[in-house]
Amino acid sequence: MKPLSTLDATFLRMESTRTPMHVGALLTFRLPADAPPDFVQQLTDKMRESPFMPEPFGFRLATSLLSRITPAWTEADVDIDYHLRHSALPYPGSERELGQLVERLHSHPLDLTRPLWECHLIEGLENNRFALYFKAHHCAIDGMGAVGMVNKWLSTDPLDASSQGPWVLAQKPSANVERPKTSLAKRFSQPAKAAAEQAVGFKELLKGLRKMAQGPDSGARMALTTPRSFFNKPVSQQRRLGTQMLELKRLKVLSKQTGTSLNDVLLTVVGSAIRRYLLEQQLEQETAEASLLASVPMGLARKDGKGGNAVAGFVVPLGTDLDDPIERLKQINRVTTRSKQEISDMPASAQGQLALLGLSPFVAGQMLGILPKIPPLFNFVVSNVVLSKEPLYLMGAELEAMYPVSFLFDGYALNITLVGYSDHVAIGFLGCREAVPSLQRLAVYTGEALAELESALLESALTENAPTGTTAVT
Repeated sequence: MKPLSTLDATFLRMESTRTPMHVGALLTFRLPADAPPDFVQQLTDKMRESPFMPEPFGFRLATSLLSRITPAWTEADVDIDYHLRHSALPYPGSERELGQLVERLHSHPLDLTRPLWECHLIEGLENNRFALYFKAHHCAIDGMGAVGMVNKWLSTDPLDASSQGPWVLAQKPSANVERPKTSLAKRFSQPAKAAAEQAVGFKELLKGLRKMAQGPDSGARMALTTPRSFFNKPVSQQRRLGTQMLELKRLKVLSKQTGTSLNDVLLTVVGSAIRRYLLEQQLEQETAEASLLASVPMGLARKDGKGGNAVAGFVVPLGTDLDDPIERLKQINRVTTRSKQEISDMPASAQGQLALLGLSPFVAGQMLGILPKIPPLFNFVVSNVVLSKEPLYLMGAELEAMYPVSFLFDGYALNITLVGYSDHVAIGFLGCREAVPSLQRLAVYTGEALAELESALLESALTENAPTGTTAVT
């Protein structure tokens, strides 16, 4: 048996009926021009042949008495017919019907007695396409790990006919390879060394927290005064999914024009969409009093080949109280620049402790059933990962888009995740079906918010360049 890390075990303990802790992704593919009618069936059959599944995909949670205290992985016999499923939409399946299917699949928790993942191949999608929906428990994989998994699974070669499953991340080690033996002295010294590293990390964490709490642009201080919002409600088990795709070229132009990061521009666009959505819901008070805050996960360095979680986060105001998108971008840039630098300056041990510190109120609140009642530390999560700058293929079928499908805390009814791939950014909006109505409107407003920011920057540039005493006309 292999124990889960402290952070991985934390996500496992947060599992509940209304808040299953799995993360997923919806991938859509274009069929090859010469694809036979049974292409998806052939793909399914080939993926079922994968002989080896490394940790955690070929493992399940241990059921020993000790594992109830310290959760651990143990090897399992994988029933591939259970984990890999072939479905079809009524032809020609629309994006709406695909979304409805994925919403239902994502609403159901994983069976904790089996390896913690499922893969669904879905054919019958309109415009000569098919889809794949994959989900795995957050104790087994995080967003960056999932992106690495997909990159290793898919190919940049459209002629590559291999089709192993996304769970095949490595070759099975040879049984003849002798494992290095650990001396008795080293076995006794390792716990002491780890404890010393944690003590140093805690000292550095305290130093970092003092620094993070200073000044007007302190995300840590803002988190302590987070306004309770429309999105901070108890959640049901049922989910709703909204998707949007933004052109990467347009985002890069805005990033270069303003001297801000691509992520800052995306957060600004999301903030504008949230503001418009709240106004439409006749919640003017929520946009007037204070900005809503997003928790923004930041990927940390991980050892090669290691799964699980390696992420910390910081809190950013999305300027939902501001009407001007340019001012919104400036505010976001100030806070993100500072917060990312402060986390990067911490040693790895302190970063890990920061991640656990950030999760501890949610673990305690969710386990006690009081999370929706205690003051929120942010209003929703907005995360951003990059998949690939090159087109990717699966047995000759080109990946069109990868839409992330994340998870919800109780009392946090919205989660937004962005994935950069090739020449666009795909956005997945996951919301509680009862708490967040008309979720797809948020996705639509995000596309229109990008155009709004472009227009505002153009108007600002024209005004600045206008001769003195004249008014620029757009």
